[in-house]
Amino acid sequence: MTREERIKGLTELLAKDPGDAFSRYALAVEYEALGDKMKAAAELRLVLEHDQSYIAAYRLLGKIHAGLNRTKEAKEFYRKGIELAEKMNDAHAREEMEEELEDIEDEW
Repeated sequence: MTREERIKGLTELLAKDPGDAFSRYALAVEYEALGDKMKAAAELRLVLEHDQSYIAAYRLLGKIHAGLNRTKEAKEFYRKGIELAEKMNDAHAREEMEEELEDIEDEW
């Protein structure tokens, strides 16, 4: 299945259930992989509108913003994600985002 076919299928699923955070996150991942970071970021913001506890959305938003040299925003998303991961006892996600946050703090 091509990336475009996956995007079409996910878009169809979301037309039926716009609050489906998993499908919306998957759509954001597909857009990000295509290099359409703005569409990916828009989808991730919608994920967080429906589910503020979706840790992976914070991490990907941090990565996208860091890649766009929007360091301030990247740091904010990583910090929010780290705080949420701590509350949810998700050490793996917390550690990944801490490392990514450290990387951009070292660069800037």
